[in-house]
Amino acid sequence: MTYKNVPIVKCPFKYVMYQILIFELKPDLIIEIGTNRGGSSFYLADLLDLVGHGELHTLDIVDIRNDFMKNHNRIKFFLNGFENYDLANTKGFEKIMIIDDGSHMYEDVKAALEKFKTIVSCGSYFIIEDGILDHLGWTDKYNGGPNRAIKEFVAENGIYEIDRKWCDFFGINATFNTNGFLLRKK
Repeated sequence: MTYKNVPIVKCPFKYVMYQILIFELKPDLIIEIGTNRGGSSFYLADLLDLVGHGELHTLDIVDIRNDFMKNHNRIKFFLNGFENYDLANTKGFEKIMIIDDGSHMYEDVKAALEKFKTIVSCGSYFIIEDGILDHLGWTDKYNGGPNRAIKEFVAENGIYEIDRKWCDFFGINATFNTNGFLLRKK
C-alpha cells in the first residue's frame, strides 16, 4: 500500500484506528519505532496536522526517507535506533504515545517497552505492532516476538493493561497488533 505515493506497510484497520486514537488523545508527541519507507510517519504527521498540534519522532537504523518526510514540519527523524534515542527529547511534552513497529524480535520489543514505559502519559498508549506474526507461524523466527514481550511486560509492570477496545475494534484481535494496544493506567 501507499500513502500519498509513499510506501506504507500497514493493515488497513490501523488507518482507521490510529485516526480515531489521535483525534481522541490529541498527543503532543508520537514516538514511532521503525520508520521503514516513511509512509506511516507521513500519515501520522498529517493526522497531527489535522488535530492542529503535535510532533512525530520517528526512529530507525537506516535512512531511507523521501523528500516528503524530510520536509514535513511535524516529523523529526532519529537515526541509530530506539536504543540510542535520548529520552531528553521527550521533555516538555505532556501527552505522549508510542508505536513500536521495529524489528518485532522479542528482545527488541521487550527492550523498547522497558526503555519507554515511563515516557507514555497516563491515559495514553504504547502500541506494539504485528503480534499477528504468531498467527502466521513465525513465532519461533522472532523468538516469541511481540506477544511474548507484551505478556511478560504486562505481568511484570502494573502500570499498563491490554485495552480490548482497540484490540477487538473490528472483532476479537482482528488487527495486526494482537493484544498490542497497551493503555498506561498509572
